[in-house]
Amino acid sequence: MKALIIGAGVGGLVTALMLHARGIGCAIYEQAGALAELGVGITLQTHAVKQLAGLGLLPALDEVAIRSEHLHYATKRGQPVWDEPRGLRAGYDTPQFFIHRGHLQGVLHRAVRERLPADTLRLGHRLAAISQSASGVEAAFIGRDGTPRGTAAGDLLIGADGIHSAVRAALLPGEGAARWSGLILWRGATDWPAFLGGASLLICGGVEAKFVCYPIAPGARPDTRLTNWAAITRLAPEGTPPPHRQDWSRAAPRDAVAPLLARFAVPQIDLPALVAATATFWEYPMCDRDPAPRWSEGRVTLLGDAAHPMFPMGANGASQAILDARCLADALAAGPDIVAALAAYQHERLPLTAEIVRANRTGGPEQVIDAVEALAPDGFADIDAVLPRDARAAIVRGYARMAGYGPARA
Repeated sequence: MKALIIGAGVGGLVTALMLHARGIGCAIYEQAGALAELGVGITLQTHAVKQLAGLGLLPALDEVAIRSEHLHYATKRGQPVWDEPRGLRAGYDTPQFFIHRGHLQGVLHRAVRERLPADTLRLGHRLAAISQSASGVEAAFIGRDGTPRGTAAGDLLIGADGIHSAVRAALLPGEGAARWSGLILWRGATDWPAFLGGASLLICGGVEAKFVCYPIAPGARPDTRLTNWAAITRLAPEGTPPPHRQDWSRAAPRDAVAPLLARFAVPQIDLPALVAATATFWEYPMCDRDPAPRWSEGRVTLLGDAAHPMFPMGANGASQAILDARCLADALAAGPDIVAALAAYQHERLPLTAEIVRANRTGGPEQVIDAVEALAPDGFADIDAVLPRDARAAIVRGYARMAGYGPARA
């Protein structure tokens, strides 16, 4: 069996490693001419880390990431709404990681180079066409300049090519552009003094005005960390056409985030100083797509953001792509019927991820902050008088159960 994987992001690389571990051959086709370590911070949930640990990647992750220990939700005023331990501190048998997306991709890329044949990864190959028969699939490629780059044949094709997936466009013609929430996301990272113990996630404010920060790697000194931050605000009504294509390399104007920062008063960390210390940061329209009616057609299927692009609320995108890869590899390893394996993979993963996509549109677990701010817009003296702990727990932990990662402790 040989799989053609379109896209060398997190989902595509993990899929290659999962297939290789089960004795299934593959080739990865990536349109970029080089694998640059782009992006900023992401969270790897415990259930996804468990899959990477099964591939023997835990030591490599520990070299470049931070094992997360605590979660803090607060209002824009910095008033605590919810906090809980995370990862090993919460009783899980595997850690949760804060990591630079590019560093994660680097760990996966190195593992692919070390374990798989030298010609597994083909750069500069943009998918141009797919054809399939009862016995296999064929993909045609072009270069970045539009010149033909030949064809490849395989037993199945996996579209792991992101929110603008060419494979998804072939399976679901006429779907159209990604759906913009009307929210803009600014993201950056800089060396910064450790805060809240040095391994905590802090999220302040509801979905319309939010600031997120957490460490993603060791810092230049023992008392600092490479600290990721993200700021979200609404620029337009939901459903408005996005202002530009979503990518990880569009630099934002220096003063773009200043009006949003004026809405926060957070004692835990100096947000304006953190942003001012960041040399370059990036702008990203927060987009997703409606859950697809299907991912698979014959010998072709989707995975990761190509299958279920989602808002970053709940920190689930990369983790769900990793779970997709495990499920798909297991289905393919279970028997020779590829079409049945892809149908089984879709049957298991599509409904679960569709629920997460819809939940993230309303804030995911972070909607507990929206609920408190709606009830007490001018602040509060007693959080339990605003929204009892059981009600807050139902929002946060209910999402974790639905997304498949918790809680380890009641």
